[in-house]
Amino acid sequence: MPNRPRPALLILAYLAFVSLGLPDGLLGVGWPSIRAAFGVPTEAVGLLLTAGTIGYLTSSVAAGFTLARVGVGWLLAGSTALASIALTGYALAPVLTVMIVSALVLGLGSGAVDSGLNAYAASAFGPRHMNWLHAFFGLGVALGPLIMTSAISAGLSWRWGYGIVASAQVLLALAFVLTVRAWDRRTVTPDGTSEHAAGPTRLPIAATLALPAVWTGALAFAVYVGVEVGAGLWAFLLLTEGRHVSATVAGICVSIYWGSLFVGRVVQGLVAERLGSVAVLRGSLIGMAVGAALVAVPGPGALAVTGLAIIGFAAAPVFPLLTLTTADRVGVAHADRTIGLQIGAAGLGGALLPAGIGVLLSRLGVETLGPSLLVLSLILLGLYLASTRRARTRTVPA
Repeated sequence: MPNRPRPALLILAYLAFVSLGLPDGLLGVGWPSIRAAFGVPTEAVGLLLTAGTIGYLTSSVAAGFTLARVGVGWLLAGSTALASIALTGYALAPVLTVMIVSALVLGLGSGAVDSGLNAYAASAFGPRHMNWLHAFFGLGVALGPLIMTSAISAGLSWRWGYGIVASAQVLLALAFVLTVRAWDRRTVTPDGTSEHAAGPTRLPIAATLALPAVWTGALAFAVYVGVEVGAGLWAFLLLTEGRHVSATVAGICVSIYWGSLFVGRVVQGLVAERLGSVAVLRGSLIGMAVGAALVAVPGPGALAVTGLAIIGFAAAPVFPLLTLTTADRVGVAHADRTIGLQIGAAGLGGALLPAGIGVLLSRLGVETLGPSLLVLSLILLGLYLASTRRARTRTVPA
């Protein structure tokens, strides 16, 4: 069981996850003004998203393989500073090209923070704080639009929204610098020596990549995020065009979905500490399949909304608890590297699978959403069961 986390580090971790969600919320509200300022078409936002995704995937995977050498504290300090530089670039960008480069830099910083903090939390935090950590990411996504809306409503440029968040990132980076040594994780090995909890660096990378559980885990993260993002992205279309719900009500229902994800992480964090991570994970994966089945059943809009709410609440603890139990599946020595791969796979799955669902909806109709979510949920359950079965039969390297 992890030790009780230091309150100062816990607060910094929460703030870091809030900062991860803020840029996503800023862009959605600020893009119409940004597009008008640079005189570019609406679809140009895809360039920013692509650049950010490339940076995020690169740094999240790399962080898992370099964490033991760099140290958690310096990784968080440097990556947060990089994110603050990128957001400053957004605020001062004279042309869209500068924003695209800044998006790449922001992705590099965000991916490393995400991977590094998840790896640290998996060894230092319990189920409750792990779930709450990810709930704070949702809080950041919710605060982003408020910050940008407030700036624009006050008659200020969209640049002020990014400037405010960049300033907060500078303070956060400084806090990480001042607490570098406090983030050092050490554990006692079976032979009585002390080493970093990140695992001994003498293990070759090939040893990690040779573990089947590493790849089933990464695939599980990709599928999970595909379900989470796909449900939220296409629910409005299903409700309005497939179930004939008004646009206003459908919008509220989509908010209920995202809200159930946030509430689920807060509530089930407490439940997981009482019942155990494995029991909650299994129940949550089954709950996702049940919710997807309700969305797949033809019927009134209320049935689909109920299914979406169940998916959101059930899915809430899956990402944090899968991260928390990574060492159980692959061994402590391989955990940081595996978490880096899982975070990278999550970003890739969140981009590709919802897009694939969109192709199916356009070709086969909006009612394809429910069956798609159900198939992905069952695949996710199968991947988890396969990875835990291998974990019970494998031998952990000394």
